Amino acid sequence: MKNEKKGFGVGFEEEGMEGARRATGIPSSSLVSGRVVNLVPDVEVMQKAKRRKFTVEYKRFILREAEACREGKQISAMLRREGLYHSTLMTWRRQAAQGELEGLSSKKRGPAAKKLDPLARRIIEQEKENMKLRSKLRKAELIIEAQKKIAEILRLDREEEMIS
Repeated sequence: MKNEKKGFGVGFEEEGMEGARRATGIPSSSLVSGRVVNLVPDVEVMQKAKRRKFTVEYKRFILREAEACREGKQISAMLRREGLYHSTLMTWRRQAAQGELEGLSSKKRGPAAKKLDPLARRIIEQEKENMKLRSKLRKAELIIEAQKKIAEILRLDREEEMIS
């Protein structure tokens, strides 16, 4: 008569809740005799991916090998074996046809460094010097103003002494 109940939870006591998970995500099967097995998942820190650099000789070797392949399946197998993409092969073919393959090994990526005109560099240096001098001038003016106030206070003190 136990199994005649209808609704949630029917029969789980007898079956041991096989395959059920708790709110913590731990399967009930790992809760054996009151102890929890492997509470913390194994976390692996992945290394930061590095951009691969291919030499001109390697690119030529791959292009020759691709030319020797008779069918598309052979090219795909060669690319899988080498860990390359078809788009990379197509880019290398285009560069070889345009004669750009030689210069790629030494070409640096990113924007070209801007060369400053010597006059522009001199203007920048003089503006920096001008800012430093203005800062020194402000400090000197504050010091002079403070000295004037101190002198004025000392005069008032002397006048009071003379009066008394």
